[in-house]
Amino acid sequence: MRCFGSSLVLCAALCLAADSAASFAAASSTAVGEFESHADVGTVLHPGITTYDAANRTYTITGSGANMWTTEDAFQFAWKKISGDVSVTADIRFPKVGSNPHRKAVLIMRQSLAADSVYADVALHGVGLTALQYRPQIGAMTSDVELNFTKITDAPTRFRIEKHGDHILMFVSFHGEPLHFSGAAARVHLDGPFYIGLGVCSHDKDLSETAIFSNVEIHQLSDMKPMASAPTLYSTLTTISISPDAPVSRVVSSQAGRFQAPNWSRDGKSLFLDMSGRIMSVPAATAGDGAPTALEIGSATACNGSHGTSPDGKELAISCSMPDASGSHVYAVPIDGGTPRIITQNPSSYFHSWSPDGKTIAFTRPHPGGGDIWSIPAQGGAETRITTTAGISDDPDYSPDGQYIYFNSDRGGGTMQIWRMRADGTGAEQITSDDWNNWTPHPSPDGKWIVFLSYPKDVTGHPANKDISLRLMSLSDRKIRDLVDVFGGSGTMNTPNWAPDSQHLAFVNYELVDPE
Repeated sequence: MRCFGSSLVLCAALCLAADSAASFAAASSTAVGEFESHADVGTVLHPGITTYDAANRTYTITGSGANMWTTEDAFQFAWKKISGDVSVTADIRFPKVGSNPHRKAVLIMRQSLAADSVYADVALHGVGLTALQYRPQIGAMTSDVELNFTKITDAPTRFRIEKHGDHILMFVSFHGEPLHFSGAAARVHLDGPFYIGLGVCSHDKDLSETAIFSNVEIHQLSDMKPMASAPTLYSTLTTISISPDAPVSRVVSSQAGRFQAPNWSRDGKSLFLDMSGRIMSVPAATAGDGAPTALEIGSATACNGSHGTSPDGKELAISCSMPDASGSHVYAVPIDGGTPRIITQNPSSYFHSWSPDGKTIAFTRPHPGGGDIWSIPAQGGAETRITTTAGISDDPDYSPDGQYIYFNSDRGGGTMQIWRMRADGTGAEQITSDDWNNWTPHPSPDGKWIVFLSYPKDVTGHPANKDISLRLMSLSDRKIRDLVDVFGGSGTMNTPNWAPDSQHLAFVNYELVDPE
């Protein structure tokens, strides 16, 4: 650009801007290592830098940007375009102590270079927090699944993000051991081709931060050897905030095998679940490495995912088959373990909910072609059949004032929907009416919400290992919003799963993971 006359100063500024833009465009179009290019995504005040040391096979990335969160991102991105199922793996470290504990170094898959793009990443934060972050729709609020480490020295050192269809998984390694599934997973749809690569965000628009990525591996999963054996089922016990402004999930425990149906203790410190017929407990506040321990409850070792804590927090109702009482019966045991006392004398009884005063238990019993809801005194006694429909009435849960029982039923014809009735079974009314199959409604302790899970319309019954959505209804206006999409179904939240604060939920999601 040539500059003349009184516009010299303005023109010079324009020349400088044009030259800078041209220089940055040239720099960002230069390949670095395995990546086609690098560029700043979103608005940054300090242009980012990506360099590659071929001798040591390391990428050093310096990036600025206010954040990678909410509805848009700002960061330095080294990228290549790819299609299909893929994994990106790297060791990540911050070479210097940073000023912001939430600076991020990420392995990322992204639909576009727009700031509000659909994406998923594995993010190491400066404080040690490790998370699978994702934005499932353009401009949507970012969600994440966290391993809540509070020290960088406790965090993993090697990371992998894997895409299998719409399922995105995070793998980690702490001390050089083989990578293992972390329990963090999300459903994000990426159309090919899309962008994959490495990124750094300073989490402070006025600063730049640096991270080093080494031993970087990119694999097109379709090109790798076939799975050597059947996939391994992993269960992940997860808690989630219901806040629309901070939809944060945290991994409590993830293991090979099958967890089912978490309940929260009344003090909020523990979670109870079923694993291989045993009733287990695990501390609620862990960083993904919580190890469930079996309650000592005598011969109750053939239990199922129908259990829950009493309103006073002193007992746990369980549903088990015993050596002297075959078929599922409802029992109560002390909350810390002890001898089970039988409540239902008849088999095929599955606990679902305590009444708020602790005097009554609602349970279900199948019958040919469906099932019904029953109640019984918590100390045992006569059973009362509350529903008498030909189809399915299932998953009863009392409202916190004890006036209503929420449940799911196909009595309306067509899909499974959420209903409620008075505690004596009268006055049934349909609560949802949509194109989903809705199951397992649970009212919050404060009476403001119900959560339930939804299958697509073509899924019949209450199967496991399906793509489902956990949905939240406001009882004040009956508006529904999606809370999280997971791979689950039966076992995800069969029984009451609210935290005492009415702001968090516990659930189990599942993934099928290649044992190799």
